[in-house]
Amino acid sequence: MLAFTSKLFFGFLFVILGLLILSAHNPPESEKPLNVLILHTDQWRAQAFGYRGDPNVKTPHIDQLAAESANLFNAVSGMPVCTPHRASLLTGKHPLTHGLFMNDVQLDTSAVTIAEVLADAGYQTGYIGKWHLDGRGRHNFTPPGGRRQGFQYWKALECSHNYNNSAYYTASSPEKKYWEGYDALAQAEDAQQYIQEHAQDEQPFFLFVSWGTPHAPYQTAPQQYRDMYDPREIQLHPNVPPEMDSMVRNDLAGYYAHCTALDDQIASILQTLEETRTSDNTIILFTSDHGDLLGSHRAYKKQQPYEESIRVPMLIRHPQITPSEYPALMNSYDIMPTLLGLARQEVPASAEGYDFSNYLIEELPLPDTTTLISCVQPFGQWNRFDRGGKEYRGIVTLRFTYTRDLNGPWLLFDNPADPYQMNNLIDDPAYADIQQRLDELLTEKLKEQDDEFRPGMEYIREWGYTVDAKETVPYSP
Repeated sequence: MLAFTSKLFFGFLFVILGLLILSAHNPPESEKPLNVLILHTDQWRAQAFGYRGDPNVKTPHIDQLAAESANLFNAVSGMPVCTPHRASLLTGKHPLTHGLFMNDVQLDTSAVTIAEVLADAGYQTGYIGKWHLDGRGRHNFTPPGGRRQGFQYWKALECSHNYNNSAYYTASSPEKKYWEGYDALAQAEDAQQYIQEHAQDEQPFFLFVSWGTPHAPYQTAPQQYRDMYDPREIQLHPNVPPEMDSMVRNDLAGYYAHCTALDDQIASILQTLEETRTSDNTIILFTSDHGDLLGSHRAYKKQQPYEESIRVPMLIRHPQITPSEYPALMNSYDIMPTLLGLARQEVPASAEGYDFSNYLIEELPLPDTTTLISCVQPFGQWNRFDRGGKEYRGIVTLRFTYTRDLNGPWLLFDNPADPYQMNNLIDDPAYADIQQRLDELLTEKLKEQDDEFRPGMEYIREWGYTVDAKETVPYSP
């Protein structure tokens, strides 16, 4: 009897050991690496969504995504212009660290990017759409290797906003090709095909879809979307001056047409995730590189420190995150470490941004209630000094935006009380203590980043950039 019991015990032990070995080789679904999908737009301001209360725009699919996601409604683009934001997103570094504080300059090929980290971890990586990180001409070929910063699959172009005659290059060929029709639609279809081809692979995928819209030109979306918006019915922000009324209405109608077109493309990609049964195993980030002033404060496009320029959508859908609104002031350089944290991958020591993954998953207290915004060097015909563009450094809190230019305090807004930032509180006696405290906080933050806040041309000389008479990096088409 004792011998039989011993045999039974050891037999049971061998079964348990076998199961443990099997589980080590076949981890449960919850332990498998999550796919990562970035849906990235260009110049889509945070206010222009149904879920954010815009009475004009139609974005039903993104509104639904917002209901299923962490909505980081305080997110900002720390340097609200294309190349600086994208460099910070990929590297997790501040602009004065990676050095891309202007458009049309090249990201160092030795930079450690999120694509390289994930590729080293066994991910298949892919990039579709606008790149704007190579600095060798906006229509030139970006060859395989370091200049692609860790992306393997490649259907991209440095930069074009000709959405109906949009070029791209493939993984290895320097032959220029063209997307068929409206490029946002063609790029979404390519993303769907990529997901379908990689959904059942043992390796997870990291796919970055980078659309050029709703950036200007505004009147180039397909007719079916332009027909959805009547300029006469558009409600303007009260900070748009009356003399710009007609122009801004027309531009917003076209802008919203691009937005709704993108909304449909995002719906098609999300549907493909469902059909391929990868939806529950994929981290989705939806965001933009910056906003668009579109007449607010008598200005257009970006770079300036106002809400319409710096605020960006930031939706993160993840199987372990409770859908809700999260007040974190997530910045461009926080995206890389946060996505790596959410994907359970090690964040490289080179990253300077904050990893919000534990904050989001475990709903921990907010680690910081401030973040920085800046313009090292204003550039472009839409943001030169005669159009209000200037060097600045600023701090954004859960309530205030405080900005300093080279001459001293410049702007102070109480955002909940003044959401369109029409009442500058600089030197208002009632806010003197607040202004002083924010100025001290800004000084502390700048010291942390070794930012001496010097004139922009000093940084241009320091980094060895060539600029034209307008102090802008020239680029070839």
